[in-house]
Amino acid sequence: MATEGTEEARGRLDEVADAAARAFRLLPAAPRDLPAPGATGQPRPHRISTDPDNVERDLVKLVLTLVELLRQLMERQALHRVDQGDLTEEQEERLGATLLVLHDRMNDLCAQHGLTMDDLNLDLGPLGTLLPPPE
Repeated sequence: MATEGTEEARGRLDEVADAAARAFRLLPAAPRDLPAPGATGQPRPHRISTDPDNVERDLVKLVLTLVELLRQLMERQALHRVDQGDLTEEQEERLGATLLVLHDRMNDLCAQHGLTMDDLNLDLGPLGTLLPPPE
């Protein structure tokens, strides 16, 4: 019985490894093969600033970026559940209202700290941006 579970786990690990290998093949080039930042005439990517005056703002920006990423993931999951028909109409309404309030609160927090939603989108280099562009 334990052997079946072990074989199943190995099979799943092989599937994950195959998926990761396919994902890495989609990348345009290995990081070591990419030109140095700024070498192609493109602006250098943003670097971490160690200026003590900016630490608080940068920390707020990082926290809000993580919260926005989680908010977008929750929104996608909610849309998936709605599409699957897993929710009652009342649950859909409540979920939609909650997501709208959360989105508005994120905008308020950004404005309060002098940030825009675009400021929260981190550039991940050859992988693109962390957050998808607004629709």
